[in-house]
Amino acid sequence: MTTTELMQILDSLLALPAETEVVEFKRASSKFDDDELGKYFSALSNEANLKNKTSAWLVFGIDNNTHQVVGSQYKNSRPALDEMKKKIADQTTCRHTFIEIYELHKKEGRVVMFEIPPAPRGIPIAYKSHYYGREGESTVGLSLDKIERIREQARLKDWSAEVIESASLEDLDSAALLKARELYVKANPNKAPEIQGWDDITFLNKAKITIRGKITNAAIVLLGKEEAEHFISPAVAKIKWILKDRNNIERDYAIMSCPFVLSVDKAYEKIRNLKYRYINPEYRTLFPEEIDTYEPYVIREALNNAIAHQDYTLGGQINIVEYEDKLVFSNKGSFIPGSIERVLTSNAPEENYRNQFLSAAMVGLKMVDTIGSGIRKMYNFQRQRLFPLPDYDLKNNRVEVTITGKIVDMNYANILATNTNLPLMDIELLNRLQLGHSLSDKEIMYLRSKHLIEGRKPKVYIAKYIAQKVGQKIEYSGHKGLLNKSCEEFLLTALRDHKSLSRREIDKLLWNLLPDLLDEKQKKDKVTNLLTKLKKLEKIRNESKGPNSDWFILE
Repeated sequence: MTTTELMQILDSLLALPAETEVVEFKRASSKFDDDELGKYFSALSNEANLKNKTSAWLVFGIDNNTHQVVGSQYKNSRPALDEMKKKIADQTTCRHTFIEIYELHKKEGRVVMFEIPPAPRGIPIAYKSHYYGREGESTVGLSLDKIERIREQARLKDWSAEVIESASLEDLDSAALLKARELYVKANPNKAPEIQGWDDITFLNKAKITIRGKITNAAIVLLGKEEAEHFISPAVAKIKWILKDRNNIERDYAIMSCPFVLSVDKAYEKIRNLKYRYINPEYRTLFPEEIDTYEPYVIREALNNAIAHQDYTLGGQINIVEYEDKLVFSNKGSFIPGSIERVLTSNAPEENYRNQFLSAAMVGLKMVDTIGSGIRKMYNFQRQRLFPLPDYDLKNNRVEVTITGKIVDMNYANILATNTNLPLMDIELLNRLQLGHSLSDKEIMYLRSKHLIEGRKPKVYIAKYIAQKVGQKIEYSGHKGLLNKSCEEFLLTALRDHKSLSRREIDKLLWNLLPDLLDEKQKKDKVTNLLTKLKKLEKIRNESKGPNSDWFILE
């Protein structure tokens, strides 16, 4: 959003006679409690849903009584503001978080504008398991009436089940209809003779694709002719495959429309599922294994999940981006279970679906497993191959999953996938660490409690006993660095040899001996503390101060 657009929005908000249930001003001159921010997020998001607003606003740096700009130094850096997005997502339903946090610099001072999305249809947003709402200018617990009004949205409206009165059986693709029958017979082999005797309308009703013979949005998405896509407009039924090279340059693409029951095969055929060769150390052999780069089930489940759970009301297409060593699938709409952790730890299928009717039809055709079981199967297939686990990105009201088609680190993958009895959730956390993703404080505490990691945030690393198993002893020691006593002795020995050293020379001498987990400033501070300690012990002395100082041994 441009500065001009932000200025216009802020002016319109300031022109309001008072705060509303979807607008809140705070001075927040320097700090603001994280939990209070989370409560405001939940309340404003729920109220934006109930009032059918595209967004709600929380604005820092404004006096809530006078509406005068007073300026705010809250989280006065871009990384700090971006980290706040993740903190809120970690504690809210469906990992719901800010659309964006904007900084607007006015002559009166800095203004921080939080754009808050409305709660998804049918899903009230909780912060730390509590629902919040607004009564005038006050933030309060969300009333039971409002909770039910939001939840009723899901029960009353399922886009995929809506009937298209102007559409008929003639708008369905005959080849797609035959394919659907074939899939239904495979899913119900004991009913094959009976199914053969059904006419098309009976079959479509039994397969829960039509309702009493009437064409639904789900029927057009799965079986509709390409020219019938206009029936679901402004929704879009398209799958786009893009091929990119190692420099992220687009080399090829294809766009496939409905019927999706056929388009999934066309998309699958576009993906270059080449053979991947590697030597598995677990089997102690010099003969390489040869497997497909991608397990076919994983490709189909990822794509069909995108079809089943796409929010078609947002008008976006489903994307498959193919790189040299990974596939990235994405679709519009929030992730209904809220988090991958919930899917991996829950023993029951998800109770709510965005497209209940469409999802049921696809389950009936065995195009997709129930949510949870299919994702767990994807994780286990990748785990068995020693490949990184599926990597989900659930930000910005979309779902993006990356499937890697190679081993990132043979030893590390081996310990994660085959040499431990760790539960899948633990492996998922360690996998994210392997891929260089950040972990929440809660996740770090959990891994630390199981003695799986060491170090301190933001630089944590695998624990010593795992490092020894996977051949990362040198990396582990590099993370740990030398003990203070060893650094002292090393410095004193160097001073004895050379009589004197400048501060720059001392930094250079000790730099690589200090723990890798320390940043540049922390390493400089550690050297300073070491010199100060040795000086107080009267083992060394210095002439002049700062980076140009010279140090001598006192012996």
